[in-house]
Amino acid sequence: MNHTTTIRTELLNFMKHNNLNINQLSKVTGLNAGSISTMVNGNRALSVEQLDRITTAMGYSKGYFYEQYIEEYLAQIALNWRRIKPFLYRCAELDKQECIRQVIGLLLDKLMYSSCLFDLAEEFFKDEKYAIAAILYEGVALSEKSQHSERLALCQYRLFMARQGDNQEQNYQAAIEFQPFIDRLDEIDQLEALKDLANTYRSLRRWDKVEIVAQKLEHKAKIQYFSKCKPIRKNKNKQKKLSKPLYVYVAYSYLLRGSVCEEWGEYKQALQHIHAYTDLSWVKETDEESERWKGLFKEWAQVNTYVTKLFSGDASVLPDYVAYIEVNKEEILLSLLNIIEAANRFNFNVDDILCKFNDEVKSLTELKKGVYTQQTTSERFSRLLNELAEYYLLKEMYQKGFEFLITGLEKSSIINNKSCIIKCVGLFERFRKVASFETTETYQNLINEVYENEKKIREAPFGS
Repeated sequence: MNHTTTIRTELLNFMKHNNLNINQLSKVTGLNAGSISTMVNGNRALSVEQLDRITTAMGYSKGYFYEQYIEEYLAQIALNWRRIKPFLYRCAELDKQECIRQVIGLLLDKLMYSSCLFDLAEEFFKDEKYAIAAILYEGVALSEKSQHSERLALCQYRLFMARQGDNQEQNYQAAIEFQPFIDRLDEIDQLEALKDLANTYRSLRRWDKVEIVAQKLEHKAKIQYFSKCKPIRKNKNKQKKLSKPLYVYVAYSYLLRGSVCEEWGEYKQALQHIHAYTDLSWVKETDEESERWKGLFKEWAQVNTYVTKLFSGDASVLPDYVAYIEVNKEEILLSLLNIIEAANRFNFNVDDILCKFNDEVKSLTELKKGVYTQQTTSERFSRLLNELAEYYLLKEMYQKGFEFLITGLEKSSIINNKSCIIKCVGLFERFRKVASFETTETYQNLINEVYENEKKIREAPFGS
């Protein structure tokens, strides 16, 4: 909001209009008379707490004067972190992101504030205030762009994580921008970062990049786990700990590489990778947490063996796979996707399976926009709708097939999943001749929306 008068002038006008002297205003605001006198007399030492009390007393909402406060106080006096930090907290509470950017602009050429801004960003990130944290990380990264520091790399890591969302194209852009910074991270952070980066590429189905990152994760994790003489470099300010047992990163690299081989049709090699994370006899840890992870890898190995054999054309695993789904309903989305995709690829009849899980399929497809926020789940959901559309259209169940196609196009457009959008378009054109007038009209309206969304995405700044 643009104001033409200063905070002091507005305060004086308020006092005059309401016939208030300093002592009376002191009672109204709860501030001592000395502080009020300081403000009235134009002294610039004004805290955000004092400003908020004055603002409330004047009948304005908190934050009303924040833009003026930056211009008249923070920018005009010697910068003081004890005054700046509470102001940034208040801006975060009120989601006044532009004010935060203005304050960071005052600090950019002063490297002494980088550490303070970074620590504050870490607090916001921990509290899941990702948009606010990202603004601070961007400021620190900009001020340290020529320093090649570990803190710069950690800022880029946090920005990468903060930017993960439903938009597949922006997720990819964030991933490729972050990847060059991984080797500058602390060795412990490197393992977490490689895992997170691989998961993003996996959700985007960029299997070439998953393979590269998984190999690097395997190499670095093995060095740390098996090398007794090579100590892990510690952060000099505090000792970091991995969120999982160290061997988990080795085993997870095998799981990632197994997924890559499966997608590339290298099923024999995929089964070898699965065996690698099934047999964890080399793991020395026997604590409760380690045993829990061993159990998880055995479970994942079992289901991934079903999937790998299924995609190699072996339908005999379907009964066992279905039995697994019945016990593990949380895996219903991915499992149905795998089954329908294999059915379309090898012309399997899975009507009985779809009938068995009809309620689950119906509940999935009736979920509204905004329910699927995790990028991997969103991507899988879009693909499931595509595969169901293809399955029913190929069986000449056109009404049902087109219903899934339209829903799939809508969901794919929301997350900007171009590969799914293209498949929807191709599938519709393939069966256009049997589409009803209403279906064709709905499809065309959705395509127009896709074009408009793409235009908005191209025009929007990255990270917004």
